[in-house]
Amino acid sequence: MFVGRKREIASLEKQYQKESFQFAVIYGRRRVGKTTLINEFCRGKKSIYFVSLESTAKENLGILSFQILTALAPDAPRNPFSSYFDAFEYVFNYAKKERVIFAIDEYPYLAESDRAVSSILQAAIDKSQNDSKLFLILCGSSMSFMENQVLGYKSPLYGRRTSQYKILPFEYFECANMLSGFNTTDKITLYGITGGVPDYVSRIDNNLSLRENMKDLFFDPSGRLFEEPSNLLKQELRSPQTYNGIITAVAAGSSRLNEIATKAGIESSQCSNMLDTLIKLGLIRKESPVTEQNSKRTIYMLEDQMFRFWYSFVMPDISRITAGLGDMVCDGILGMRLNTHLGYTFEECSKQYMWHELSLNVLPVSFRKIGRWWGTNRKERREEEIDFIAYSNESAIFGECKWRNEKTGTDTLENIMKKSELLEQFTDKYFFIFSKSGCTDPLVNRVSLLPNVRLISLADMFKIE
Repeated sequence: MFVGRKREIASLEKQYQKESFQFAVIYGRRRVGKTTLINEFCRGKKSIYFVSLESTAKENLGILSFQILTALAPDAPRNPFSSYFDAFEYVFNYAKKERVIFAIDEYPYLAESDRAVSSILQAAIDKSQNDSKLFLILCGSSMSFMENQVLGYKSPLYGRRTSQYKILPFEYFECANMLSGFNTTDKITLYGITGGVPDYVSRIDNNLSLRENMKDLFFDPSGRLFEEPSNLLKQELRSPQTYNGIITAVAAGSSRLNEIATKAGIESSQCSNMLDTLIKLGLIRKESPVTEQNSKRTIYMLEDQMFRFWYSFVMPDISRITAGLGDMVCDGILGMRLNTHLGYTFEECSKQYMWHELSLNVLPVSFRKIGRWWGTNRKERREEEIDFIAYSNESAIFGECKWRNEKTGTDTLENIMKKSELLEQFTDKYFFIFSKSGCTDPLVNRVSLLPNVRLISLADMFKIE
């Protein structure tokens, strides 16, 4: 069953209806559902779908020829085209009379097998785009290749694309559509350990418990995600061991460039470049207090939820898991340790909720930015943190997110209101409290008298469709 990607499908369909040449670039990290999206879009339409191999140009041309002729000339002999130019020209010429989708998946493999392919494709586009009904799709998992060699200004294909789609993991409410067998708490938890990556979420068995799924996926040597981060680094990066050291340092709490470099045993300049690569892959986030422009108070955090979980709980115990003690390891993280990990996940879900509510125009502030804030309380001589501030001009929503088993009380509201006084630039203030376990009666009663305070429960968060 196809789930999510409503915006991407709607956009592709809108392009398809134009009946003119279209060139869509679809890219994103592995396992994120790019191929599923393309297959769903192509369903019921005349299309050529070709997956490039990490092989020779000759072998790729032979398979490409077979796919083209199977789709467009099923009664013709399946003899390979003599060149990529001939293959592309055949498709473009056919599409002059009929709408055809031509999807090349894992395009970086094809381009690397024959470095002239992009230039040949560019020539075919320039020659025939004005009178062709072809819908060309280039798809790839190598983020750097797609951004530099397809979308970049030095690419022969630069300026030819008519649309581009960077496919991201599901947000928590999209992920929930695949988790019908679980309650809202478990859905947030499963989002927090899979990162919303569709392929990972699809491995969850709705007939098993949360604990059983965690054990089977992560804490069994044969589990689908037992070695997944290591495998991804090997597929995407050179020097995966060094990148592993950087991610390990960040997962262990190192957040500033110098301390990350020291923990990883590399120079700061090299570490900075490698962190930039991890940011482009969506694994690391570079963050500053949301209200500060060009702040020097920059920190690095793990962006990918599954990587955060794996580096926190799986990697430190690989030896015990390999020795068959996965049940013991899994049981050891349930409870407070897992809840601490999920506190950050809950903050991310709350921000996703805020963006969704903004799109419905139901918030008191039409905010432009949202993010964490931290700074010094000079009066109290201590550092303060706010889970998120969503603001525009002088108006701001201050958010507090409580992922804990007890109900949230009035002290939480008092604390966030007091912290908000540190940001004097905001004169129009609202306060949103997100709570996993609900709120105490005194807090509910107090909020009923305050029009600028809103309480959001897990049930409220899952009313999103």
